[in-house]
Amino acid sequence: MSTTSRPHAGSLAFYPRKRASKETSSFSSFPVIAVKEGEKSRPLNFLAYKAGMTHVLGKDIHSKSITSGHEIAIATTVLEAPPMKVFGVRAYGKAPKNAYGTDALIDILAENVDKNLLRKVHSFKKKSTKKKSKKEETAKKEAPKEEKKATFADLEKIKDKILSVRLLCHSQPAKTGIGKKKPDLCEVALAGNIDQGIEFAKEKIGKEIKISDVFKENTFIDIKAVTKGKGMQGPVKRAGIKIQRPKAKKQRVVGSISPWNPSTVMWQVARPGHMGYNNRTEYNKKILKIGTEKEVATANPTPGFKTYGLLKNDFILLAGSVAGPSKRVISMRIPIRATPTERHQFKALDYIAGTTQEPAVELEEEVKVAHAVEKKEGKVQKKSVAEEIASAAKGEEKREKSKQK
Repeated sequence: MSTTSRPHAGSLAFYPRKRASKETSSFSSFPVIAVKEGEKSRPLNFLAYKAGMTHVLGKDIHSKSITSGHEIAIATTVLEAPPMKVFGVRAYGKAPKNAYGTDALIDILAENVDKNLLRKVHSFKKKSTKKKSKKEETAKKEAPKEEKKATFADLEKIKDKILSVRLLCHSQPAKTGIGKKKPDLCEVALAGNIDQGIEFAKEKIGKEIKISDVFKENTFIDIKAVTKGKGMQGPVKRAGIKIQRPKAKKQRVVGSISPWNPSTVMWQVARPGHMGYNNRTEYNKKILKIGTEKEVATANPTPGFKTYGLLKNDFILLAGSVAGPSKRVISMRIPIRATPTERHQFKALDYIAGTTQEPAVELEEEVKVAHAVEKKEGKVQKKSVAEEIASAAKGEEKREKSKQK
């Protein structure tokens, strides 16, 4: 028998292993999607909040699958996606000389913004109606005049310099039940050329965008989120190294971190440190269902999701798990890589576990037992004391008769 060796199990692909700079993950690149002439542009990304996990049942229609024609259970993540509000438009152009990449050319902001946005962006705050002192009035006169707000007319003048147009959007967590009011901000990329993007921005500024405007059912998306933080951890849990033999001085340590010469500890060596709370991207996750506000009852468990509560807005069901704890904001994007076609093929969702809704199809007995879909039996009626004594006496009579035989 060969001895198993397991010196290191942690992935070296993520380096350096450090905390995320912010809790709201953002995408830096987007797929280039052409839009036909005469058609409107569309957004390419969206924000949602992780509610929890469940599983769904559906009939497998993948002909080459082992479970073809059978009811299959798929672990799913439920994300609540309240509509996002557009509070501005930003145009990017080529960066100035001696600089790399792109730079923001102009920002056009909406006139009326949501009151909760003032918790995050303070430049929108309205002027107070209180009377100012003489010192404040003189300081205001001496201060330089404020620049005029940019408009779409200014944007049209510099159209030749524009490389891309983005929508400045914020989420609306106050519409959910998580107890959060301060919104999360993001830039929403647009499909099509610059003219189509500007037309779409003119139409949507100051208005809302729904998740159904961005994604469709039975398609794939990319997700990006900050993982669950686990604090300070040792090398066994953090990097998955092997525990030392019982005779060793210390068990949960690395045998040797480096030689005397060269006297440096290489970055590949497993060391204790901070674990979790990292930015992680996952490609090609399938959308099983996009539910509206009216269909919330079909996805809400009876007591609500643990540490999250009940869904109140549009929601989305994703196959598999998603990074981060409940209530964390999840960034979603149109897939940038080639999408697979042979994953989770079934007719429709027959049942979502934990909900009060009955299955759409009569499920087989094996499936019912395996996934606890059986209807609860009616409550057993309580017997009175006299009835219990009578039943006990009957039992004793039967025993005596059996003994006599």
